[in-house]
Amino acid sequence: MSKTARRAILLFALFGLILVGVGVGALLTSVTTRQVEARQYPLKVVEIGANEINPEVWGKNFPLHYDRFMMTQQNYGQTPYGGSDVYSKLERYPAMVRIWAGYAFSIDHNEERGHFYAQIDQENTQRVKPPRNQPGACINCHAAEAVTLIADMGWEEFNKTPYNDLVDQLHTGSSCADCHDPEDMSLRLTRPALINALAANGIDWTQASRQEMRSYVCAQCHVEYYFAGDNKILTFPWTEGTSVVDGTNRLQIRMENIESYYATTGFTDWRHAETNAPMIKIQHPEYELYSSSLHARAGVACADCHMPYIREGGIKISDHWVRSPLVNINAACQTCHNFPEEHLQQRILIIQDNTAQLLRDAEHAILDAIDAIVAAKNAGATDEQLAEAYQLHRLASMRWDFVSSENSTGFHNPQEAARILAGSINAARQAQLLAIQLLNDIGTTQTASNTP
Repeated sequence: MSKTARRAILLFALFGLILVGVGVGALLTSVTTRQVEARQYPLKVVEIGANEINPEVWGKNFPLHYDRFMMTQQNYGQTPYGGSDVYSKLERYPAMVRIWAGYAFSIDHNEERGHFYAQIDQENTQRVKPPRNQPGACINCHAAEAVTLIADMGWEEFNKTPYNDLVDQLHTGSSCADCHDPEDMSLRLTRPALINALAANGIDWTQASRQEMRSYVCAQCHVEYYFAGDNKILTFPWTEGTSVVDGTNRLQIRMENIESYYATTGFTDWRHAETNAPMIKIQHPEYELYSSSLHARAGVACADCHMPYIREGGIKISDHWVRSPLVNINAACQTCHNFPEEHLQQRILIIQDNTAQLLRDAEHAILDAIDAIVAAKNAGATDEQLAEAYQLHRLASMRWDFVSSENSTGFHNPQEAARILAGSINAARQAQLLAIQLLNDIGTTQTASNTP
């Protein structure tokens, strides 16, 4: 090999080593930069007070979380049974108007938007407009100002004060302070109703693990509740909801626990405008349905699916763009489920399609029961004679409402949702048969009395 050739090889080798060195240096610089980013985040730019509710202030110290939270303003459109696009559920599912006859939900009930709009959408719903005089208890889950109002007014006074007397003080929907301690971003509970409900079940939330807290903070609002007594105290019907699972005291609230609670307390939301049955309006029991699910037993938290971890540069954060996992399957589902996105989406939609069909079947059964009870009343049946049919009507409506108002269309616990809806259909058909039998008895009696 000539001297020139050897020199060329050496030059090429040297050039290659330089390139490798530059590449390794760039990689090390990138890794170091990411490590520095991670160590420096969050930066304490401003002091955040313990009850600071303005997300923009929190954003000074936690800009990545804030930017993602502000994305809850975005409309990502409709999913087959939900999404963030506002539409009237009363128009899409007209049976709701009669099922809730005489109650405010029969006037206005829309698909909800993102957390950013929690206070805005509540203030604009016809359910809180005069002449309907809702209590301040409604504010608990729709305005960050609830915490300061409770501190200033006291728990009882806050709950019983009319909503429209307080609405001018409300300017912020969901906020960082609802769930986080500003000192270290740790999770905390700020809503007395959940704290009281956990205590009633022997659970001290301050001893909960971080993973448990990633569901408890959601359970401050995504639950069934009612306004107890003359002071309209926001209360969760959970006193019968604790069970021992694998030797651990776990909160598992099933439909029967709630039914038993309301039967024991004798609580009624309203009298049905057509049948006069004493009714209960179930709210949005996402936590309750989830609590007895396979995911819950496996230790999966609400935030694992609705706020999965993401990376922003070198920093790992929980995604505060809270939304349906159906539009975020890669991060929300595939972390645990190693299947193609299309497969997982199809599985979700099969569950929701089946649940939706059961919901429609339950609605038809409830309307048939209402028609039969009304016919019996028109024929002269008394409330006393219809008492059993009333209770079955109430039960059927509660069970349907539990799944209808729960925002996963059965996905949070598919088998439990189907079981509850089967109970709704059964109760509605029993109410219908009792009313028809009573109608026949009245007709027979009238015929006999008119016979010469």
